[in-house]
Amino acid sequence: MFILIYSSFIKKWLMFRVLLLILILFRHVFGGVILAFISEARAVERVFGRGATAVRALQGVAIQVEKGRLLVLKGRSGSGKTTLLNLLGGLDRPTAGSVYFQGKEIGQLSDRERTRIRQKNMGFIFQSFGLFPLMSAAENVEFGLRLSGVPVMEWKDRVRDSLDLVGLSKRAHHRPFEMSGGEQQRCAIARAVAGKPLLLLADEPTAELDSKMGMHISHVFRRLVEEEGMSIIMTTHDPSVLEVADDVCELEDGFILGKVHPQT
Repeated sequence: MFILIYSSFIKKWLMFRVLLLILILFRHVFGGVILAFISEARAVERVFGRGATAVRALQGVAIQVEKGRLLVLKGRSGSGKTTLLNLLGGLDRPTAGSVYFQGKEIGQLSDRERTRIRQKNMGFIFQSFGLFPLMSAAENVEFGLRLSGVPVMEWKDRVRDSLDLVGLSKRAHHRPFEMSGGEQQRCAIARAVAGKPLLLLADEPTAELDSKMGMHISHVFRRLVEEEGMSIIMTTHDPSVLEVADDVCELEDGFILGKVHPQT
């Protein structure tokens, strides 16, 4: 009798273990498909103004940004590149449609909630640089780390490494007005990558750089993707960046014309 009860218990226990394993595999496989995209826009529209003066910057745009890839948005001025970048980064809200970050809809979150997500998970490189004029290059980078919540004991090494990455170590103690436009651009890049964000969003990051430095920064972005697993979305007209991109989406008049994969 005892043997029969023990045998029945073992069978039920084994069956439970098998079902649990199947459930784990199911969640891993299908969850992996869902979470393969770090950022996504679904049927997004962005309209500025009202009535006859309204400008439709984006019209029904749908895009998926895969984790650990470098996506380039290209197109003429006014095509909607920067508008889409701002929406994917939670800097703006869509007029219609949905924007997701790591599977969570962020388009309709409060400003405070979106700010929290950006600080912990994203890095930004703006065309205007966004550097604090009275802070040195090193201090600007350090301030970004402070906002991202990086532990204080890591600041020194991260500041040094990020400035070295963009070739700006010798200008670490110079303030923005003592640097050229290209140097300010590189400082903005260093600040954005120092926190090792999950997602880096860059608006024309090589626009102020000469061809040699532009190529160097392009390869820096490539290394961040391959070695750090970072996901990067950027707008650019720079051919050197297009050459290292995993995916290129072309926009025109608020529509996505198509997507190509230069690396394949």
